[in-house]
Amino acid sequence: MEHAEKVIITNLCMIQDSTKVLVEEKVGKGADGIIFPGGHVEEHEPIVDAVIREMKEETGLTIEHPQLCGVKEWINEDGSRYVVFLFKANQFSGELVSSAEGRVFWVE
Repeated sequence: MEHAEKVIITNLCMIQDSTKVLVEEKVGKGADGIIFPGGHVEEHEPIVDAVIREMKEETGLTIEHPQLCGVKEWINEDGSRYVVFLFKANQFSGELVSSAEGRVFWVE
């Protein structure tokens, strides 16, 4: 028996540096506010690869060994399922750079 449904898969990641976490002041796309950086998983893209890619695109940082720490889901009004994979990472390299998605900065 085959069962298929429309699913939108996304991710968020809390990047930790000692006592600070990285947040993003998101703008546009209906997600305005302070959140953890993240984004959509592309078709056929592994979920862990997607969170690494999204962190590089939105923060300039290359994270290593992201750990899955939660999953949040809901059903949209159109009947599609929206799934958010929540990650955390404390190993990273690179220079912090904001993107068109919003300003990124460290908070205690």
